[in-house]
Amino acid sequence: MATGLIALLDDIAALAKTAAASLDDAAAQATKAGSKAAGIVIDDAAVTPRYVVGFTAERELPVIGKIALGSLRNKFFWILPAALVLSSFAPWLLTPLLMLGGAYLCLEGFHKVHEILQPHAHHPGPETGDAPVETEAGKIASAIRTDFILSAEIMTIALANVANSPLWIRTVALAIVGLGMTVLVYGVVALIVKADDFGAHLARSSGAPARALGRAIVNGMPPFLAALSFVGMLAMLWVGGGILVHGLHELGVHGPEEAIKHLTAGFGPVLGWLATASIYAIIGLAAGAAVNPPAAALSKLHPSAG
Repeated sequence: MATGLIALLDDIAALAKTAAASLDDAAAQATKAGSKAAGIVIDDAAVTPRYVVGFTAERELPVIGKIALGSLRNKFFWILPAALVLSSFAPWLLTPLLMLGGAYLCLEGFHKVHEILQPHAHHPGPETGDAPVETEAGKIASAIRTDFILSAEIMTIALANVANSPLWIRTVALAIVGLGMTVLVYGVVALIVKADDFGAHLARSSGAPARALGRAIVNGMPPFLAALSFVGMLAMLWVGGGILVHGLHELGVHGPEEAIKHLTAGFGPVLGWLATASIYAIIGLAAGAAVNPPAAALSKLHPSAG
């Protein structure tokens, strides 16, 4: 009896060690996958604040919270299950679907550029023929749609780095990446949009240096948020254009990506990134302009798609 109990305890200990090793493996895979997707997180953090600009201070955090919850729904209810199914049964579909999302980002970016160049031009609305007023719910919905594309790219990049792992490790690794990236992105966004409140608090403090710093933060945040909104618009274009170029490369059309690499080869890390992003943004703008007519026609045929 005692021997059997000892053997059972040994088996339990062995299983515990195996489970711990497996969890360590999943965590290591998640870290590896997350590091590969870190670049797109910067783009995500640049795009998202533009959807919060213009709200009153008391609505900023609730709006960010709603977008973050939408981001988690995107990742865990749609993207994660779809990525696992497609990677198992139809991996060839991942790149075309990601390119379709990239085209959507290009279209969104093209609309923003068009609004800057022609501020009185309206995109047709689904019911009245005029551009509808963008309500809080509308901004949140738009942000969640854009987040879906960016989240899909994050998860696809992460998936590519754990594609050869067992299914359960892929699942755990992608779940860790999805949760971690969401907390990181929207935590940063919350800090950015509430910095002016922190500045106002400092401006009311008793110390002169703190008051000066607080006033500088308060005065600096509006132009900073406006600049960040502009960068977010550009990020839509360079991310969308980059997705299209990388997608073509994955599908066997290597010319565009190789040409961009050749053009930016001698620029160094920083200038090389800026040059590459600029080229991607130009490609994204051209792609958005090309996608706009059929998208507008589709919107007229199916108003719910607009």
